[in-house]
This record gives sequence, structure tokens and C-alpha cells, in this order.
Amino acid sequence: MIKNIFSEFKKFAMRGNVMDMAVGIIIGAAFTKIVDSLVKDILMPPLGLLMGKIDFANLFFVLKNGTPEAPYASIDAAKAAGAVTLNVGFFINAIISFVIVAFAVFILIKIMNTLQEKLDKKEEAAPAPAEPTTKKCPYCDSEISIKATKCPHCTSDLKD
Repeated sequence: MIKNIFSEFKKFAMRGNVMDMAVGIIIGAAFTKIVDSLVKDILMPPLGLLMGKIDFANLFFVLKNGTPEAPYASIDAAKAAGAVTLNVGFFINAIISFVIVAFAVFILIKIMNTLQEKLDKKEEAAPAPAEPTTKKCPYCDSEISIKATKCPHCTSDLKD
């Protein structure tokens, strides 16, 4: 029973589409790390500087003070004090990350659709197979013109 289930699972896991999905998930996880770093380390510092030296990673509101009471220098300090915070900066970073990933996926799909359209047009533009110009004589098996009504080799009358 267990051996049968394991055998079925192995068959399922080794299908091409399951393996493709696994590779996609792994690449997606790596891409997410790259985008997170791009947002946190490259985009947000200059954006925060342009908006008056705001550090989005530490943009938060205290909902309930901890001990000691606010102000807190960072989210980590607020959490260490036991304060309840609304972490707006993390949310802004997540939105920017989402927009970047969504744009990258959009560009990828657009490229794939353009390539598919080119392939479809190429298939449509391909010349149709040429009409046959010869046929075989049913009596002597010689190659003759498709329009022939009498075989030039065996002089048989052709019906079609």
C-alpha cells in the first residue's frame, strides 16, 4: 500500500510540468530576494532622501506605548519596549517590490507574446505544399503527368 503510494507520488513528481513549476518557484524566490534588495538598498535610500530624509524602513506609528514610553528611534527599539506599532514603511517597501515584480512579469509576458506572434506569422506566411504534378500509372507503375489520360509508357487508357 505505502509502496504503491510512493510509486504514484514519484510518477507525479517526475512529470515535466511539476519539475518546471519547481524550477519556476526556485527562480521566483531568488528573484524576490534581488527585488527586495533593490527596493531596500538602492531605491528607498534616495527616495527617502528626496522626501526629507525619511527612512521608510523605520516609518511607523505607535499604537500603544511600551516601557519606556515613546518616542522610539526605530521599530526594533519600539518592539524591545513592548510597544504596538503600525509599520507603514514595511508596507510601502512591499508595494514598491510588488510593482517592480509585476512590471518585470509584464515585460516578460509581452516579450513572449511578441515572439509567439512572430512565430504564428511565420507559419502563416510559409508557402503551402505544392500541388502534385505527377501520378503513377496504375498499370505499369511509371511516373506520368497528372493531366495524362493515356500512359506514354504502356499506352493504357487512364480512367481518372
